[in-house]
Amino acid sequence: MKQAADKAQETAQISRTPLLDQINDPADLRGLDIEQLKQVADELRTETIDAVSVTGGHLGAGLGVVELTVAIHAVFDTPKDKLIWDVGHQAYPHKILTGRRDRIRTLRMGGGLSGFTKRSESEYDPFGAAHSSTSISAGLGMAVARDLSGGDNHIIAVIGDGAMSAGMAYEAMNNAGTLKSKMIVILNDNNMSIAPPVGAMSEHLTNLVSSKPYITARDVAKKFANMLPAPIKNAAKRVEETARAAIGGGTMFEEMGFYYIGPVDGHDLEHLVSILKNMKDNPPNGPVLIHAITKKGKGYAPAESSADKMHGVTKFDVVTGSQHKAKANAPTYTKVFAQSLIAEARKDEKIVAITGAMPSGTGLDLFGYEFPERTFDVGIAEQHAVTFAAGLACEGFKPFATIYSTFLQRAYDQIVHDVALQNLPVRFAMDRAGLVGADGATHAGSFDVAYLGCLPNMVLMAAGDEAELVHMVATAAAYSEGPIALRYPRGEGFGVEMPAEGRMLEIGKGRIVKEGTDIAILSFGTRLHEALMAAELVAQKNISVTVADARFAKPLDEALIRDLAKNHKAIITVEEGSIGGFGSYVLEFLSREGLLDNGKLKARTMHLPDIFQDHDSPEKQYETAQLAAKHIAKTIFST
Repeated sequence: MKQAADKAQETAQISRTPLLDQINDPADLRGLDIEQLKQVADELRTETIDAVSVTGGHLGAGLGVVELTVAIHAVFDTPKDKLIWDVGHQAYPHKILTGRRDRIRTLRMGGGLSGFTKRSESEYDPFGAAHSSTSISAGLGMAVARDLSGGDNHIIAVIGDGAMSAGMAYEAMNNAGTLKSKMIVILNDNNMSIAPPVGAMSEHLTNLVSSKPYITARDVAKKFANMLPAPIKNAAKRVEETARAAIGGGTMFEEMGFYYIGPVDGHDLEHLVSILKNMKDNPPNGPVLIHAITKKGKGYAPAESSADKMHGVTKFDVVTGSQHKAKANAPTYTKVFAQSLIAEARKDEKIVAITGAMPSGTGLDLFGYEFPERTFDVGIAEQHAVTFAAGLACEGFKPFATIYSTFLQRAYDQIVHDVALQNLPVRFAMDRAGLVGADGATHAGSFDVAYLGCLPNMVLMAAGDEAELVHMVATAAAYSEGPIALRYPRGEGFGVEMPAEGRMLEIGKGRIVKEGTDIAILSFGTRLHEALMAAELVAQKNISVTVADARFAKPLDEALIRDLAKNHKAIITVEEGSIGGFGSYVLEFLSREGLLDNGKLKARTMHLPDIFQDHDSPEKQYETAQLAAKHIAKTIFST
């Protein structure tokens, strides 16, 4: 028995990642042979799965780039050579290899590693990301800076096929092709959206076209062709393009000035290392695009068989892939929005819904099941989404542009020029308003009240609870006099009684939720619940508080504010947005009306702090922001 126990203990002490245990930074990869690198990749995949099972986060994307991550770090001299991950949600394996393995089980937790790349976190993260399609622009900027400084380092940008749906990526490629600065763009194609399957012939030919003799011969041929008369030169160009298309396409990228290599098997480590070495040692003149075919969720059966390849997960069981779901106490705001929009769409065939590659995140997957022909996922293209919605509105349809608050920032010019200026009735549904927890500052919907409220013609609403959201969806559907926006947070509601159906709210009219006599709290959004709790706290000190739900930041309920100002000694505004938002609008009104002139009325604004808040649980984030009930009560006591 003792021998068996000793054997079991010895087995338990044997690491499942013996070679990865010896990798402290990418330099340790560069003395390994191909078979050892393959072992590192296998162990890296194991470690990534195990880490994310503990923390939750993005899984499928990272599993799809394990071999690519190992190959890049094994070939290039990172961090001198700059590796930029687009979005960054696939960078967990990269973090493990770059000195952060000891903290990888703190991912997305307070004080722990970010779920995305972050410059302040590591020198191996040269550019922070969480929004998509920025990598080529940033990489080109670094390449030009290198050239101006007389440097010789390499720049590598890894961008997914989804991120390539955004116009910014093509703007950057067009510029890169013109500038001819040397950089490598790796297109991580994980859903076969561009290229056909790869095979042995393709592998052979891509090795060929990445080799120095081919590049040299091709450059000589181009120079010779340029000396020919135009008709012959153009004919020669077409022949070469046709030949390259036959070995895997890339004509579009070539036209933009990139040397195209692909498609290549993104999980064939030996092939990847060979191509990357060719590009490092004998690069062509100008930018290169390597088209790698990968499989999201690669190497983990539950992810491979999952519809979304386990893109974003909670903590899960490694053996089964079963995710640990907390018991829901109330419906999520996202689901309430989706169900409310479906109810309105059943009554009005002109209602259509638009999202930018986030159907499940916005609830439009549910809408799409019932109304597939009225649901439009335009890809990661928020600018296009907004102007597309504007075009629909021009023709009498009722578009709901359903986009996270933080992603809608990317389409601000289109909101101003294409919607507000023309006073078109586009409905903006902004999920993830306020602080969002583990995704941190990059995904926090902090600024929409400030950046939308300043626009003429805009109506701006925020739901105080999930029942109010139902009414606001109905209000947006019925309102056709111009653009209207509604914001609501991530997560569950408060479990309030839900209406049988939505009703249209009077535009610009708030409501009194609790009557009092001393202090007035004017809440905009779901801090309403905290305001009510604060009123209960101070009632113990014989302070009587009125709690009002503003509902609208624009237009303001001026009659309500005027009444609160005249019948209370202080007004406190509370919101889940940045400075320059709802509180500022209320102060402008009080000042304009002269309601602060007699010195009797005190006014205080409570909003998110003027910082980018790090990731943590939403409760702790709002604690840090001092927007919990106890902080509202403290403000009451201080007035």
